[in-house]
Amino acid sequence: MMTKEDYISFWKESSAMDWSSSEDLFITKHYLQSLFFAHLALEKLCKAIWVKYNANDHPPRIHNLVYILKQTEIEINDNQLDALILLNDFQLEGRYPDYKLKIYKMCDEETTQKFLIMANEIKLWLLSNLQ
Repeated sequence: MMTKEDYISFWKESSAMDWSSSEDLFITKHYLQSLFFAHLALEKLCKAIWVKYNANDHPPRIHNLVYILKQTEIEINDNQLDALILLNDFQLEGRYPDYKLKIYKMCDEETTQKFLIMANEIKLWLLSNLQ
């Protein structure tokens, strides 16, 4: 049977793999997919934090970063909240074709790099809440 620490480790390790995929996708100029995987990596860290602060070891099966974190005890400042809201947009990629086309047009190299820098700052903050 898995312990709470096992579940947290699972989410953290899975997040690290997705972050690596995000970096690889950026290098190969798959910008929208890179941001999708960056969001996925952050989502998994949010779920690790959720497990840390909740009695249940199974976080909700949703993708909204803000919603997941609001069910924990960590404090989110205004800048972090704004970043999380912006990054939430990329979880829709691949789920809805009309939205995918709209967001795909804005994902050039420069814009994607800015979002990835923002995502990395959020990632480091989330990891600091898991220590």
